[in-house]
Amino acid sequence: MSTPDHIPGHPVRENPFRGDDVLAILREQQWLAGEPSPEVLAFCEHAAALLGHFVEDRVGLASLLRLVFSYDAAEILRSTEAHAVLSRYEARDVVRHLALLLLEPEPFTSDRFKEVVTHLKETLEVRSREMFHPIRLALAGRAGEGELDRVILLVDEAAALPFAVPVKTVCARILEFCAALD
Repeated sequence: MSTPDHIPGHPVRENPFRGDDVLAILREQQWLAGEPSPEVLAFCEHAAALLGHFVEDRVGLASLLRLVFSYDAAEILRSTEAHAVLSRYEARDVVRHLALLLLEPEPFTSDRFKEVVTHLKETLEVRSREMFHPIRLALAGRAGEGELDRVILLVDEAAALPFAVPVKTVCARILEFCAALD
C-alpha cells in the first residue's frame, strides 16, 4: 500500500489524526491566538495529513509540531546529535549549498524541496543520510528520518499565518543556523 506520505522501506501506518487534533495541540501549547481562521484550520488539516502517519500518539504529534513552532539554532548546535551530523563527510558543504539555495525568500514547497535535493545531488557527492541529515538538522532542528521532511514542508506555511508565536521561515532558519555554526 502506498500513500502520498509513504516513505519506501517504512511501514504504512493508518493516520489516526485530524485537523482537530492539531488544533487542540496548538491551543494547549498556546501557539494559537484567538479563534482559528480558515487558513489556520487548513494548516491544521495539512499538518495532520503530513505528520499523522509518522507518530504513534498525540505526544509524538505535539513533538513534531514543536519543531515547526520552536527553533533556536544555537541550542540545536549544542546537541551531541548536531556534532555527530556535522562531523560527517560533506555535511558542512551541504549546509553551505543549502543556504545559498534558500536565500531567495520563495515558499519552501514540496516542489522546491525536490529541486533543492536534486541540485545538491548533482553538485555534491553525497546521498542519503549524508545529505538529508544536515538538511533536517538545519531546517527542522533534528537529524531523524522522513517525518522531519514533512515538518520542514510545514514551516513556511505556518510562518505565513497569524500564530501567537512567530514561526521562522526556512530562509530565516538556515541563516540563523549558519550564523550560529561559525
